[in-house]
Amino acid sequence: MHSIYPVILSGGSGTRLWPLSRAMYPKQFIRFNGRDQSFLTETLRRVPAAANVQPPIILCNNDHRFLVKSELDQARLTAKAIILEPVARNTAPAIAVAALSVAAADPAGVMVVMPSDHAIRDAAKFLKAVHAAAAIAATGKLVLFGIKPDSPETGYGYIRMGAALGGGAKGDSKGDTKGDVFAVDAFVEKPDTKTAAQYLKAGNYVWNSGIFVLHARTFIEELGRFQPKILSAARKALAAAEEDLGFLRLDEASFAEAPSISIDYAVMEKTAEAVVLPIDVGWNDVGAWSSLLELAPRDANGNYMSGDAVLDTTTNCYVHSDKGLVATIGVKDLIIVDTADALLVADRSRAQDVSKLVSQLKAAGRREPETHIRSYRPWGYYETLSLASRFQVKLLHVSPGGKLSMQMHHHRSEHWIVVQGTAKVVVGDAEKLVRENESVYINATEWHRLENPGKVPLEIIEVQTGTYFGEDDIIRTDDVYRRRADETK
Repeated sequence: MHSIYPVILSGGSGTRLWPLSRAMYPKQFIRFNGRDQSFLTETLRRVPAAANVQPPIILCNNDHRFLVKSELDQARLTAKAIILEPVARNTAPAIAVAALSVAAADPAGVMVVMPSDHAIRDAAKFLKAVHAAAAIAATGKLVLFGIKPDSPETGYGYIRMGAALGGGAKGDSKGDTKGDVFAVDAFVEKPDTKTAAQYLKAGNYVWNSGIFVLHARTFIEELGRFQPKILSAARKALAAAEEDLGFLRLDEASFAEAPSISIDYAVMEKTAEAVVLPIDVGWNDVGAWSSLLELAPRDANGNYMSGDAVLDTTTNCYVHSDKGLVATIGVKDLIIVDTADALLVADRSRAQDVSKLVSQLKAAGRREPETHIRSYRPWGYYETLSLASRFQVKLLHVSPGGKLSMQMHHHRSEHWIVVQGTAKVVVGDAEKLVRENESVYINATEWHRLENPGKVPLEIIEVQTGTYFGEDDIIRTDDVYRRRADETK
């Protein structure tokens, strides 16, 4: 029996669902619409480990590695591997690394490649489709999941299906899965509204889901035929990879040699082995705030509210507040997202343009596209409460067992006040426990370390005074998380 290897692509630049999503905390880690799970956790559980299903292989960038590890820990799941991409190179090089890893261990292995930030309403039907597609892929095929369109959507790429090839799982009376897979006639870029309507009427077009079920060895062979530079770079990056605290860190110089190309352009649009399996599982790529509104529970007027909001004569709006009251009167079709440091107000029909706005902010050198006021770290997080020219106030939240690096600052002194838990503090050669309502002062240039030895979160109000408060004013040594010298994250 062939084994199935879930491969989860956990990249993302955090642009399409800004300002909740940021480069350092993209959408797959966020619990939207009152969900108790992130998109990443839902994806991890979508193809659960079984007799012929291996634990997942996750590919992510270096900055997100501890966020991924935290999601796994919270979900009580174990990954087969967490592979760190040192530079962004699109999906083809990432999937190449996964395929080489799978094929080396299991020449008959089949990968189900899934983005980490999609929503699927019917998980049971999706899992059934995965097993059907895996049986096809085991014969040496490269299977794409096509989504049956229910509207003339202009935000997705399309696949034009050719002749039925058979070989799929037979559907039941409810039509869970159609029996046929189809040849791929053509990949079609995102159409305009008129063309999308024609595709919908034609009936032989499906949305390109970006989810693939691939025979690993066949994918490697086809990649070598069409994109040998990608395959060569992936081989070298994997051969020179290093284990680092349970992560597999690809060699940066080797991986950077790979052209930045998607799997569609690199292989799927060229190979004769590609087939498409149409599925109807309630799929949504959650590519814009308008998509989130479609997924959200709404009131009688079509509104979704999260946080403190009062809506008067308001219809079809998405309203999210992380801080103060949001009140609306007589508006419709708006996206309103209020966070601690940024407010977005957008026409619902222009939700796809949020990425363009984020590009403008990046070009202006602004911080908001990159990070929230709350910044996550391997040991917990910190949140900026106040910032002025000569002082900064932060909340430090250190998880049980969390331990900051031994560090020193040239340009600031720090005053720590414990408001919850007990802190183990090292300043110079002295070590002591600091309890609730107690404090400790650290002068500039003094080496110091903070640790939470307890079983409850440690929270500290940190008052920094000095001339410069950037995170790059950290000289770090003895870091249990092995962060590189150039990492301020």
